[in-house]
Amino acid sequence: MNPLTSAKRIVVKIGSALLVDAATGALRIDWLTSLAADIAEQKKRGRDILVVSSGSIALGRRVLGLPDGELSLDQSQAAAAVGQIRLARAYEEVLAPHNIKTAQVLLTLDDSADRRRYLNSRATFGALLTYGVVPIVNENDTVATDEIRFGDNDRLAAQVASMSGADILVLLSDVDGFYSANPKTDPSAVKFDLITEITPEMDDMAGDAGTAAAKGGMKTKLMAAKTAMQAGCAMAIVEGDQMNPLQTLETGGSASWFLAATNPKAARKQWISGMKSKGILVVDEGAARALSTGNSLLPAGVRSVHGQFQRGDLVSVAGPDGNECAKGLVGYSSDETSAIAGRQSNEIAEILGYAGRAALVHRDDMVS
Repeated sequence: MNPLTSAKRIVVKIGSALLVDAATGALRIDWLTSLAADIAEQKKRGRDILVVSSGSIALGRRVLGLPDGELSLDQSQAAAAVGQIRLARAYEEVLAPHNIKTAQVLLTLDDSADRRRYLNSRATFGALLTYGVVPIVNENDTVATDEIRFGDNDRLAAQVASMSGADILVLLSDVDGFYSANPKTDPSAVKFDLITEITPEMDDMAGDAGTAAAKGGMKTKLMAAKTAMQAGCAMAIVEGDQMNPLQTLETGGSASWFLAATNPKAARKQWISGMKSKGILVVDEGAARALSTGNSLLPAGVRSVHGQFQRGDLVSVAGPDGNECAKGLVGYSSDETSAIAGRQSNEIAEILGYAGRAALVHRDDMVS
């Protein structure tokens, strides 16, 4: 069965070469309009959609009159700053006729590597999707330096899929799948339709970027597939240079599917289970009972706080008998947790001086 037909949350990655005409530097508006129709159709079916889009530098460099070829860091950042606003406006304009709201989210590698920023980004994605918004995500090229860059939007898309708990990642590429060699130069290249494990031999087969505008290439797509599969997310590589590429994929169009052995929720729980606890929260009987039925931990149920930890660290949760009943990623530091322990969630803002989240440990960040 085509994995897309049962998807609940989909991340779509779009490269510069698909969005921007290489000769003129103009947006390929007809293609983008067809993609918007695809997104609208997916949302009608109740699916969440996130878009990871390249294109800001390609759009901005023409506006600034920058030459073709490699740009210096300051030129790239200036072009990105000019292009980002045009890119965001383009998505807003093509999705507005479908009554779909959009939001721009700019990320760097630090935002996924730092646990606190990771949780903030995850919460932002969750809130936007709850409101029916389609986030348009790009690397924050205006501030990113080599040390904090993803370097390509394939890997960024995989991290966004992991952050958001997506079950499908679609890479719109310049080829219709993963091949044993470059099919454009080697007629004997063999296409892999279904992949459940990425082998060292497959790593050796992967090539570099195929076009001047693309920074990806099959090497980075395999890296993205590894990240996605570890997060319980299936990934498809499909040719994007066609009208309505998502519709084509769903109706059986040519693609390579990388299938995960588990689902996003189970993968996240497994990741949390392998972390080391930084503290202990002792809760009352009512809170322990609520946790056993899959509820979040609220401050009101906490009786004592032990250890030093920061937001995003793993903490153990012990019942009145001292036995561990759950563990999860805590939403507040140890000092903040001590201040709000035993209090109602609507008192958090008054106690801490800012409006925090109601849950001390959210059920999505917890194993029991």
